[in-house]
Amino acid sequence: MSDARPFTTLLSALPASVPFVAPEALERRRGELFELRLGANESTFGPSPRALAAMRNELERASLYGDPESFELRTALSVHLGLTREHLVIGSGIDDLLGLAVRAFLEPGSCAVTSLGAYPTFNYHVAGYGGRIESVPYRDDRNDLDALVDAARRHAARLLYLANPDNPTGSYHDAAAIAALLDALPEQTLLLLDEAYIEFAPPALPFDAEDPRVIRLRTFSKAYGMAGMRIGYAIAPRQTIAAFDKVRLHFGVNRVAQAGALSALADRAFLEGVLAEVAWGREEYTRLATALGLAALASATNFMAFDLGSPERARAVAEGLTARRVFVRVPGATPLNRLVRATVGTPSERRRFGHALEGVLKSSRV
Repeated sequence: MSDARPFTTLLSALPASVPFVAPEALERRRGELFELRLGANESTFGPSPRALAAMRNELERASLYGDPESFELRTALSVHLGLTREHLVIGSGIDDLLGLAVRAFLEPGSCAVTSLGAYPTFNYHVAGYGGRIESVPYRDDRNDLDALVDAARRHAARLLYLANPDNPTGSYHDAAAIAALLDALPEQTLLLLDEAYIEFAPPALPFDAEDPRVIRLRTFSKAYGMAGMRIGYAIAPRQTIAAFDKVRLHFGVNRVAQAGALSALADRAFLEGVLAEVAWGREEYTRLATALGLAALASATNFMAFDLGSPERARAVAEGLTARRVFVRVPGATPLNRLVRATVGTPSERRRFGHALEGVLKSSRV
């Protein structure tokens, strides 16, 4: 019997894929759980104790909808960042906010520019709203800012996506480089600046929230350890935030997540402890790589990418780690697919990862 309710032409043309294969899916395929979950850049330090207490308390009110304006959280963020509430919108993570930006600024058939192998959810949204992607190769394992601007100019791109710090390499462009990028942007191009890992990085570009050339995207998933709660925010001109209010899902951020984010933001001591531990862990990973005859890319994030030299060896190492119940990621695009990316976990997790990696490298297969 034929379907009398056909999908749209756009949906029918999309590939049957999602941006990621989740570790849970891999666990179901294998029939066992991972002992170390280091492939999704989640904070294994968890949320702040104050955030956990706030979320537990808020569960008592789970029968009530969350505040659709996220008023208290936007107020706290405005003080924290030196902005006004009108420059902020709260979403269910950066993935949600990327979708809002694509929906608001990308006409069907128009172009968006990104790096080849960069965080893939942006591409997912562009395809889903009928846009087209132009991808620029990395240069020396860093986003090639000049080439991105050139591609935006040649293809009259409406959007340019840049993760800074970058995922999956961990590289970082300083504030001066981002300012120069903004100055070089074609007039019709808007920069979507994904700053998911910004807390781990050197000082970022100062805020000019009314700058019409950029939307900055941040999250509570990484440094604040709240990936499972799905909450993040965008910083943009008032006019842009007002436009987002026309189309965003107003009850999309639950009240438990809002309460947790509010308390996490206030617990600066816990955050500073996490940042210090991650910085020390990156140094440990660098020493581990050297001891094992590998290179580790410099990182301004909570993960590091180990250079295995070839896609084949990277894949074999990742498979070997999976067999030892350690979850890591290998980027999908060449030449980044020679890398194995691993989260900087707790001291115990880092030791166990080091032992597992050493064991895999000593095996006859790699």
